[in-house]
Amino acid sequence: MNKDLRIILERIKQNFTRKRDTEYYLQVVNDYYDQTYNFFINIRPRGKRLHSIPLHTVEDYRLSYLEKIIDKIMEQYKFSITYDGFVGQKWPEKQELIQKRRHKDE
Repeated sequence: MNKDLRIILERIKQNFTRKRDTEYYLQVVNDYYDQTYNFFINIRPRGKRLHSIPLHTVEDYRLSYLEKIIDKIMEQYKFSITYDGFVGQKWPEKQELIQKRRHKDE
């Protein structure tokens, strides 16, 4: 986990510039075809288009591993996180639903 977490945190730091009137949030996508988790940072300046920047692909396809990575990221950054492809799945430790309903583009 250290390698994946280190890469994600480093890339968040590069892209999180804390500009005024700009919304930042993370997106985690469950790619069940390749059995990977993809991380993106989404940046939306007010009145402009959304920019989605890929951060990293986690190849360890276990929800418990992903849960630990998310917890470590949230300790350092208090971003909102959008989940795609996790409908009906629960976190192994917290036993909370990850994604309640599908998004329009899923």
